[in-house]
Amino acid sequence: MPAHEQLVHGESLCSIDERFRLAMPPELAGPLGLADGDCWLVKERPGALSLWPSSASEADQFAASLELVQQKMRLGRLRDRTEQLMVLGRLLSTRRAEVKVDGRHRLTLPKGFREFLGVEAGGQVYVVGAALCIEIWRPDAWIQYVEEHMPDFRKLFEELST
Repeated sequence: MPAHEQLVHGESLCSIDERFRLAMPPELAGPLGLADGDCWLVKERPGALSLWPSSASEADQFAASLELVQQKMRLGRLRDRTEQLMVLGRLLSTRRAEVKVDGRHRLTLPKGFREFLGVEAGGQVYVVGAALCIEIWRPDAWIQYVEEHMPDFRKLFEELST
């Protein structure tokens, strides 16, 4: 099923095994078609990663935007933005990685990503449906995010549903 036909929501506290494998709940991974496939794991914010099907339209939009930046570089239109380009390059180098999800909805968290997430083998994470993707959160970061954003829930829901 394409990523945007169904709103993915829900949360589950899950354990990371000694090999840094995470088994995601089928009710979250299933709607995105993540079983037995390639996905993009993305560093979103400290304590949180997102997981996108590699077929998601966001991947195509990202590739097109990156090509646009490269075209602007070739045309010399970014000569006065060297520092910004270097920051972009650094973040592009570390921001996302292609990962495999097996038939049991398991993925192995790559080293740099588990460090960014701030988890250890045997630890726990929240796996959260984020409408268009799945997010993996360090528990304290997730609780802080919910506490910060929950007061705006009703307004946001009304804006998107009317």
